[in-house]
Amino acid sequence: MIAFDFEYYRPESIQETIEIFQKLDQKKKKVCFFSGGTEFITFARVHQVHADAVIDLKGIPECTALEGKENDLIFGASVHLNQLIEANLFPLLSQNLRNIADHTSRNKITLGGNLNSRLMYREGMLPLLVADAKVTMYGIEGHETHPITQVFGKQSSLKHGQFLTQISIDGSFAKMPYLAIKRTRISKIGYPIVSIAALVKDEKLRIAFSGICEYPFRSRKIEDILNDKGLPVHERIDKAVSCIPGPMIDDRHASGQYRKFVLQNVLEEAMEFLEG
Repeated sequence: MIAFDFEYYRPESIQETIEIFQKLDQKKKKVCFFSGGTEFITFARVHQVHADAVIDLKGIPECTALEGKENDLIFGASVHLNQLIEANLFPLLSQNLRNIADHTSRNKITLGGNLNSRLMYREGMLPLLVADAKVTMYGIEGHETHPITQVFGKQSSLKHGQFLTQISIDGSFAKMPYLAIKRTRISKIGYPIVSIAALVKDEKLRIAFSGICEYPFRSRKIEDILNDKGLPVHERIDKAVSCIPGPMIDDRHASGQYRKFVLQNVLEEAMEFLEG
């Protein structure tokens, strides 16, 4: 049960959304945008989030787009994970999303919700990182499109009143060899100890990680090491692990040392994929 009252709005256009936000903001009300609402409900129930008003983005056509357009693939921020899996426009993304939550939850969780998650894992971001995705946001100052790394790094950099509408990638990434691996403590739908998404472009491995540091990441330095065929595979893996860009997570799911061990094994699988 949510212990506070809030106003609910479901606009049908970007312009209407902006107008609603401006009116609420002028009244000094705390506004929350959501796509699926699963995380808002979860955290509101345990008093970790509060809002005076909620603006649901699922009624906006741009936020529910799912299509191939010219040479790009377009994913609306309010598209549910199962919709993305079934459409399979980007096979690496589909394989990656199958490992997030259970089937029922994936009918509610959206891509935008996953990218904006308060949780550190944000696994849906990994295929988008290796595919050089771009994200489009709208707000009071109009719309902006930026590389995903500029908006969703260690934390979201969305501005006040700004909301995510679409994510796009070059359609050629859908045809490249790919691999997604997730290792958890118990079941495949738990929080990741290590999760990776990888593909091969121009005979070079691209790889992104979650569950290792307190944020998902892609490291060009690590990729350069793993692609250095002048070194034996085990040396590449050892060097790559030593270049992780932050402290390894050490929590109740797994110690930092165990995560390192699992990461080394996962990278061995990825390298077999690359060499193959």
